[in-house]
Amino acid sequence: MKQIVKQLALLERVDQLIRLKATGRPNQLARRLQVSEATVFRIIDTMKEMNAPVCYDLTRQSYIYEAPTKFKCGFYLEVLDEAQEKNLSGGIAFIKMPKLLSF
Repeated sequence: MKQIVKQLALLERVDQLIRLKATGRPNQLARRLQVSEATVFRIIDTMKEMNAPVCYDLTRQSYIYEAPTKFKCGFYLEVLDEAQEKNLSGGIAFIKMPKLLSF
């Protein structure tokens, strides 16, 4: 489990550097992240497989996004207003809950 968390943190860090257009060349990014250059290429390939519009800009010598992009991974609290709370449904299991609890 810790490995997954580390990989997600690495993806989030790369995403942040891409947004700042501050990744540098692949070998510089690898040093910054304390990973191998091959790992950097695997991260970028993974991001592309996840539909990130990432490319390398030779002029800036940095990875960039070609279009506005958001990357989120994790759990986030969502505050609901009163109307949204009233419209919540627990699905079919929720409807059957009184029967299940009356054993």
